Amino acid sequence: MARRRRKLGEQLKHWGLLKDRQLDEALKVSKGKGSRLGETLVELGHVSDGDVAKALAAQFEMDYVDLEQPDVINPENQSLLPEDLIKKYLVLPLEQANGRLRILIHDPMDLELLDNLRFRLNCEIDTALGSRTKIQQYIDRMFSETQSSIDQEIRELSIDTSIDRGQSLDVRGLTIDQDADAETDEEGQAPIIRMANQIITEAVMNRASDIHIEPFADRVRLRYRIDGVCQERQKIPKRTQSALLARLKILAGMRVEEKRTTQDGRIKMQVGDEVIDFRVSCLPSYHGETIVLRILRPESARVGLVNLGMREDTLEHFGRIIRRPNGIFLVTGPTGSGKTTTLYSALDVLNRPDRKIITAEDPVEYNFKGMNQCQVNEAIDLTFPKILRAMLRQAPNIILVGEIRDLEVATVAIQASLTGHLVFSTLHTNDAPSAMTRLIDMGIKPFLVASSIQAVLAQRLVRILCEDCKEPDDAPNPRLLQLCNLQPSDLDDKTIYRAKGCSACAGTGYRGRRGIFELMQMNNELRDLAFKRAPLNQLRALALSGGMRPLLEDGRLKILDGETTLEEIARIAQVEGVIEAEESTEAASSETD
Repeated sequence: MARRRRKLGEQLKHWGLLKDRQLDEALKVSKGKGSRLGETLVELGHVSDGDVAKALAAQFEMDYVDLEQPDVINPENQSLLPEDLIKKYLVLPLEQANGRLRILIHDPMDLELLDNLRFRLNCEIDTALGSRTKIQQYIDRMFSETQSSIDQEIRELSIDTSIDRGQSLDVRGLTIDQDADAETDEEGQAPIIRMANQIITEAVMNRASDIHIEPFADRVRLRYRIDGVCQERQKIPKRTQSALLARLKILAGMRVEEKRTTQDGRIKMQVGDEVIDFRVSCLPSYHGETIVLRILRPESARVGLVNLGMREDTLEHFGRIIRRPNGIFLVTGPTGSGKTTTLYSALDVLNRPDRKIITAEDPVEYNFKGMNQCQVNEAIDLTFPKILRAMLRQAPNIILVGEIRDLEVATVAIQASLTGHLVFSTLHTNDAPSAMTRLIDMGIKPFLVASSIQAVLAQRLVRILCEDCKEPDDAPNPRLLQLCNLQPSDLDDKTIYRAKGCSACAGTGYRGRRGIFELMQMNNELRDLAFKRAPLNQLRALALSGGMRPLLEDGRLKILDGETTLEEIARIAQVEGVIEAEESTEAASSETD
């Protein structure tokens, strides 16, 4: 008869580390909060994080690894796992042998983590268990050298913890009144100012699109979004939180004393040889205000149609559509999928002295010469509908509406398109045909949707392989091939690549992004279906039969061209891949029957 494994609480009691009273208390708290027992025991101070890890290792019959012991991890094995996986999942590579990778984890019940790692690394995984706290500390030390620039500012930062207690603060220089001389350096700048400048400079130099400063209970997390993926840099000491956030709010023109409501602002700074605009958003959260700085580079909106990533046939159709005299052209996709960049690139082509272009945006992110750009300001009742109605009295040729959000904006935009104007706008839908049903669901009459829309472009952004380190993928993962709708025969005369990582791409294997596109051009059959309120699946089937290349197919071609990886396309468009793979499997089985 198999020996029954002791549960976590029983094991800790068996070792004499926990009393019945403490266990009962933790069980009640854990049940009330919906948290795990081990986390609650550590939170209540009854046992240490290491004790919980040892008990879990005994419960699940796993090896326990104490990172405080010398030479537990060979530094040469650190390259066995990419940096982003180590930071994201809090795992450490121990050794690799016979095609199996042994890693250190902190949660034996996180089966999804192991599936994700097998999927990403394409190898079998063996595990050992360690303390979450010690793993986090080891990772922080491991990557400390790569973050020396900001770390130096943090080490030099001598802001007193009295800031957090609400002591007097000179907001112009962010120095403490009681000891102003000690808080400034030889150039007269407070270390907090230098740290804020260093954060901004490093983000710009690393091609980041956003800076995220997020307070937690015991630390302030700093992350940069690079090529669409958030990458954690290092933890900023909690004692500097108030001063750092105040400094950024001052730069953005926000009210420093207001901490209970949201605020928006802008910063303009010279970084290197260029002047950069930052759109700043401040949001109150449980442990303090979280601030996001969106980095606005003018050149990013002027990439040009050729550099968007469209294939030649799509680019040719796109160029003809945007030169039509009237109608609506919609670009759809989730937030951060490059919709605004695509529309600006189109307007840049059309921006000539003989055309009047007016835009309504919330907010105006990039300033273009030759265009009349209007900023929405709901505080003074300057809304999208009011701007649009005023636009029509300005006799424009082309109108850009930042986003169709509701029935009123959609109605005015459609009326403008039916009275001889070319209207560009964005919409949040998953694919191109969904734009038709979305507008009808808003309340637009089907005949207006059918007659006004000229084309819909759905898009996503995928990371492009780093040219300095990409390497052929000689044994691609079969599951990834299926998700990307690729057959082994498709690879006979093609070379597909995988991400490796080098200093040029900060170890990610990717550098830069391009779009994958799905262009649906309206024709008489599609207009007829829209007029009849046909369901989405019928619209999509007709669009595909009419030559629309879906997002997944466009991504598939980019894989075969060596621009990106199987993993990246599966990450962006895997839902479609799963559906199409299931449909092909069902079709094959029905033919066999």
